[in-house]
Amino acid sequence: MCTSVVYKNYFGRNLDFDISYGERVVIQPRNFPIKMRLEKDIEKHYAMIGMASVIDGQPLFYDAVNEKGVGAAGLLFAGNATYYEPVEGKKNVTPFEFIPWLLGQAGSVEEIKELLKDCNVVNVPFSEELPLSPMHWMISDKEQSITVETLESGMKVYDNPVGVLTNNPPFDMQLFALSDYMSLHTNQSENVAFPGLDIQPYSRGFGGLGLPGDLSSKSRFIKATFTKMNSLSEKEGDLSQFFHILDSVCQQRGLVHMGDGKYEITIYSSCCDLETGVYYYKTYDCSQIKAVRMRSVDLDGSEITVSLIDTEDEIKYLV
Repeated sequence: MCTSVVYKNYFGRNLDFDISYGERVVIQPRNFPIKMRLEKDIEKHYAMIGMASVIDGQPLFYDAVNEKGVGAAGLLFAGNATYYEPVEGKKNVTPFEFIPWLLGQAGSVEEIKELLKDCNVVNVPFSEELPLSPMHWMISDKEQSITVETLESGMKVYDNPVGVLTNNPPFDMQLFALSDYMSLHTNQSENVAFPGLDIQPYSRGFGGLGLPGDLSSKSRFIKATFTKMNSLSEKEGDLSQFFHILDSVCQQRGLVHMGDGKYEITIYSSCCDLETGVYYYKTYDCSQIKAVRMRSVDLDGSEITVSLIDTEDEIKYLV
């Protein structure tokens, strides 16, 4: 289960799962081909940076941002995602190619929308050992966000006015669920329900009473949206505030039991600056924010750059 957020110039996500697949921060330069199964390889494209597993020399991106400032993240969409048979005259793209195929060619969300008009997401797995995962996607630039879902009824492209996505239910139902919480506020509460009684709040934060705190995907969508849309940054480029938003819906080991002694946790939280291409992240066991700069390498190169991620905390002793 996962949560993706765009906030100011930052795009990122929590990846929540019970297993790590050896994810790495990967920079894919303009001349490292995007390998395609049913279409021609894309030999030249926009450079991108993101978190990926590298298998057979090919990065399989969980989330990424390209050099033009467009970000995309894939989130599990179990029970709803449908992939299709190849269609002649369409661009037949597998789910594991979807992020680089879009980011390699589009410099804005508007250009993404044009690409999607001819896109058919096909039911072709990477290998027998790596079957397809049911996914939907949030895609953002500095101006707007969309959610893309491939349902049994066909592909749906939703404008995403809140810039937040979790797993289930489908996105239109996630948005509809916000109406149950539109009375939430951030001000100090006053007694309006019991006229004539001298009732005083015994704590701050009563305006958020009823805000979900569980880890289900619908509740995480409500909480992340409320937190993001009411967040204030005291300085320009407030990176820490972005991570605080993600932290509001992170998962701690022991709270979501998957059976066989396995627990779902927030394996990593990521944040990429859409303007600079710097990819920030922290992991479950390493809370210190680390960064990889896309523009620190030759973006006209032909080899990917793979950065191992830190999984152990570094404690700074002050005394």
